Amino acid sequence: MISDRNEKRHEPRTEVDQYYSVELSSPDASLRYQFRIWNLSSRGICVVVKEDSDLLKHLEVGNILNMKYYPADSSCPKEYLKTQIKHITKDKHGRFRNHVLVGLFILEKQGSDQ
Repeated sequence: MISDRNEKRHEPRTEVDQYYSVELSSPDASLRYQFRIWNLSSRGICVVVKEDSDLLKHLEVGNILNMKYYPADSSCPKEYLKTQIKHITKDKHGRFRNHVLVGLFILEKQGSDQ
């Protein structure tokens, strides 16, 4: 049976759809966090973090971090991309209640795991 679902977004998808998840480390590298990537609009991608997560103590808008991106196609190598935190927004009433949306902006490619 063919589904006739309509795309709910008003903006087209971008090339960042090639990534499924992203990993970042705490400043002292003692903890690693991996998050599914949400592409909520063509203006950017984000990760969803519980509002009481210790990770949020280490993130600020404007931070630039080297993040490890995992591709949707598992046969492709993981990539390290310089990424800026664009916003940290609490979702009070939406789909991600009790979470914050951390907006990411990829600045440049750093390399890949082969």
